[in-house]
Amino acid sequence: MIKSANLGFPRIGAKRELKKALEAYWKGESDRETLQQTAADLRARHWRLQDAAGIDIIPSNDFSLYDQVLDMTAALGAAPARFASETDNELDLYFAMARGAAGAPAMEMTKWFNTNYHYIVPEFHADQVFKANSKKAVGEYLEARALGVETRPVLIGPVTYLALGKAKDKAFDPFSLLPRLLPAYAAILADLKNAGAKAVQIDEPVLSLDLSATERAAFENAYDVLQGSGIDITVATYFEGLRDNLSLAASLPVDGLHVDLNCAPEQLNAVLDSVGEEKTLSLGVVDGRNIWRTDLAAALCVIEQAKARRAPETLVIAPSCSLLHAPVDLDYETKLDPALKSWMAFAKQKLEEVSILTKAANNGRNSVAQAFADSDAAVEARNTSARIHNSAVAERAAGVTPGDLTRVNSFDARNQVQRARFNLPPFPTTTIGSFPQTAEVRKARAAHKRGALDYAGYQAFLKEETRSAIDRQLRLGLDVLVHGEFERNDMVEYFGEKLEGFAFTRNGWVQSYGSRCVKPPVIFGDVSRPAPMTVEWSAYAQSLTDKPVKAMLTGPVTILQWSFVRDDQPRATTCRQIALAIRDEAADLEKAGLAMIQIDEPAFREGLPLRERDRPDYLQWAVDCFRLSASAVKDETQIHTHMCYSEFNDIMPSIAALDADVISIETSRSDMELLDAFADFDYPNEIGPGVWDIHSPRIPPAEEMESLLRKAADVIPPDQIWVNPDCGLKTRGWEETQSALGHMVEAARRLRETVR
Repeated sequence: MIKSANLGFPRIGAKRELKKALEAYWKGESDRETLQQTAADLRARHWRLQDAAGIDIIPSNDFSLYDQVLDMTAALGAAPARFASETDNELDLYFAMARGAAGAPAMEMTKWFNTNYHYIVPEFHADQVFKANSKKAVGEYLEARALGVETRPVLIGPVTYLALGKAKDKAFDPFSLLPRLLPAYAAILADLKNAGAKAVQIDEPVLSLDLSATERAAFENAYDVLQGSGIDITVATYFEGLRDNLSLAASLPVDGLHVDLNCAPEQLNAVLDSVGEEKTLSLGVVDGRNIWRTDLAAALCVIEQAKARRAPETLVIAPSCSLLHAPVDLDYETKLDPALKSWMAFAKQKLEEVSILTKAANNGRNSVAQAFADSDAAVEARNTSARIHNSAVAERAAGVTPGDLTRVNSFDARNQVQRARFNLPPFPTTTIGSFPQTAEVRKARAAHKRGALDYAGYQAFLKEETRSAIDRQLRLGLDVLVHGEFERNDMVEYFGEKLEGFAFTRNGWVQSYGSRCVKPPVIFGDVSRPAPMTVEWSAYAQSLTDKPVKAMLTGPVTILQWSFVRDDQPRATTCRQIALAIRDEAADLEKAGLAMIQIDEPAFREGLPLRERDRPDYLQWAVDCFRLSASAVKDETQIHTHMCYSEFNDIMPSIAALDADVISIETSRSDMELLDAFADFDYPNEIGPGVWDIHSPRIPPAEEMESLLRKAADVIPPDQIWVNPDCGLKTRGWEETQSALGHMVEAARRLRETVR
């Protein structure tokens, strides 16, 4: 019989229970036992849910209190030495690595492949020591077994772990650590086997990347060692096809291989040709990353193609990847338009789809005839819906010309005009956009939504918050101000609510990092802007001061990447539609007197295809969409953009091609290392390297920020440098915000006195 499997389940809870428990613990409002009990309750609920759905192979150790890569660092005893003196408690050490501590900055954080999930980057030194700690993996396996659920523990694979880490010593290759790393992995596998586990899932998503000779050799060496563990190993790949890595993956001495047939359906025949029947083949036919319902008939055709060439007992049906990237349960969406809801599936429903497909593959489609009839009806309804297409939007997008993608003059000419207009001091200070969304702000928004606070009352509240934010910035001495974004719930959702073609869930939360959850809007149809979206609040803030106020917009690529996007047309087409809406907004902001407009693109690199040969096409349309959104304004209007937690070395020509007047980037966690790419490229425009890691509760002193800025001034001409935090301040409190920004202004003042 063909079996069903799941690769991982969302850990935050349908009502964000984990988020609330984590934040209460960090604030000192609850104790360790309460946090651990909430985590155990969630794990138990999710294991039972998967068991009830009929999933044969259920994962364990996919749960995390912060991040699965950080979990692997803890399991390998690879905590950086700077945290050793901070605490002797394992849990507090774990959170210190993720969030920082008084005497130790947090570890770096960056995007997990091409998703909006952030992982904690492992740090490696030439003298690195690894020591196995299997307590979490074994404990959660035994926890599930005590509930009557047999599970398959999940581990991040050794090659992926080394590939995703960063060498902290120069001229040092992390893969030289492989001989030291593998005994730790072998020890964890041995402990799982001794605990009774029969199989493990080892995630090796780097098999979807362009591999170096060193990485290929590492795969061969690693699994030659681990095959002797005495426990069945399934290697899981996802997010892309195996392509030229197929023969390598197929030759690994493991018991099973999982492939993503949603991102790369074209690889099926080659996989069937290459993977022998001595291995189990796991078919990822249900999309683990989006919210659209599976076309069961189409998916069954794929399964039947595999079944025609292999024995059923060698096949497994699964989602394409972990369901970490999907919301938990569509059943909670009681307010969603019924027609739209009928087109969707969240994590719970995707498990049901896997189970239905498995039953159909084993017993025939008629055994689950009603499920297939419902699927066919939903697919037909979506394909023929009049709500999806808008001919006026399509015609305008098709009519975009090269001239629409270009500012009037070059940066050099614009820069002269802008410097004369703003007359800013050296090292001008600003922030990225948002200010603390306090309990009072959230309470007022909730009261307005439920009708307890009328429109006039809510507007008055928002005006007072905005006025207060402007006053705070003026007292701090910031040079360029922002309005604070108190009217906005989320940097993407806010815009989606004001655009046509978007729909919204009430509980469609997914984890971004740690306790940070986002609720991506759903792009189901053609996108257009029926009315101005941000002009009122930006213009109001500018009316309160003579200093420039930056208007804040989210860029088209980021709106695309951080939404659940329609899959019935190219993503580039949808992005161009969004860009035209942002273009209209920028033009209206300029007319309203806003002299600086920031168009944030933190997801620009996130959209980059995983394979080198696929990147030029994406980079071309992504750059074009940004330029389309930014090029309707005059030379004297300064366009800013912001990017965070990304590596830029391999895409610097495209970053420069955006032609933003100022770019702000995250650099504090990397100790300004990310600036090297801009220096090596001789980036011509102005740059704001972040000097405060806002994702950590730690408040850096002015001396530390000054040191970072001096490092920046060593590689970037000082007259190009702006001073700002790493990211928006929405998640921070006012006390720490004011303190840190005061330090930042002081650091800039010191540099003005000494750097010329």
